[in-house]
Amino acid sequence: MELEVEGRPVRLSNPDKVYYPARGFTKRDVAEYYLAVAPGVLRGLRDRPTTLQRFPDGVEGEFFYQKRAPKGLPEWLPTARIAFPSGRTADEICPNEPAAVLWAANLGCLTFHPWPVRRGDTEHPDELRIDLDPQPGTDFHDAVTAAHELRALLEEQGLRGWPKTSGGRGLHIYVPVEPRWTFTDCRHAVIALGRELERRMPGRVTTAWWKEERGERIFVDYNQMARDRTIASPYSLRARAEATASTPLRWEELDDVVPLDFDLRTVPKRFAELGDLHADMDEHAFDLEPLLELFAHQDAGDLPYPPDHPKMPGEPMRVQPSRAKKD
Repeated sequence: MELEVEGRPVRLSNPDKVYYPARGFTKRDVAEYYLAVAPGVLRGLRDRPTTLQRFPDGVEGEFFYQKRAPKGLPEWLPTARIAFPSGRTADEICPNEPAAVLWAANLGCLTFHPWPVRRGDTEHPDELRIDLDPQPGTDFHDAVTAAHELRALLEEQGLRGWPKTSGGRGLHIYVPVEPRWTFTDCRHAVIALGRELERRMPGRVTTAWWKEERGERIFVDYNQMARDRTIASPYSLRARAEATASTPLRWEELDDVVPLDFDLRTVPKRFAELGDLHADMDEHAFDLEPLLELFAHQDAGDLPYPPDHPKMPGEPMRVQPSRAKKD
């Protein structure tokens, strides 16, 4: 079938192909979902180099991440060149209009992973993305408790956060910042926030990179701010049987919701009623200096990077603690 999307024809092949077998949702359902929330999903993607998480055979099939713009890219769909930790580069798509989102959905893209930069300057993030990740023995409500403390901490630093569900068990908090600092600076800022949360919530929050050290605590995944690390965009569908979506929230409703409240069927209705709860983010850009000063004051040094990153200055030994002891 062919859809007319703001004047652009977008071909949808095999529209009845089932993508979510447990609930019977098809590719057509996915396309209609993204049309319904287009203003919200585009606010999170516009001018951002974006990796596509593609599921050609639905959520029960194999998937892959499309980082490089695929062949057959429409001439009207812009790209941006990004640099990986290895030094290699790639041109990634920048979805700037609803037709681009539908074009990607036709390729089996369910989840969009935008970089925290704009295509005009791909070296300086304009968002802090704080990932509160429940570890075994904890759940969404434990992440909510940590999020409330994080909100207070941000306000003390003159900052404001915008929360959303991850689409799974966790929470993401976004903080728009001036694009003046490097990925390393932004990562240090999130480390500072995580360490302060650890101090305020002992035994309940951790920044421990190695899983064997995390325990039953909420992990502040600071490496989501490392170069080439991304999280699901607002309104992205997730590869879960329930067809959940990563959904912006109001701080006041955190205690009363669960991730399963927000899925392919419910989010369009919510969006029609409330609009995009993150719509005013673009009106703000905060100063990162207070968090960098906090990082320096903590005087605790850096933390391990992901394994695909080159060894970084000041980084501690990148080896699993139990293995280090054995060696």
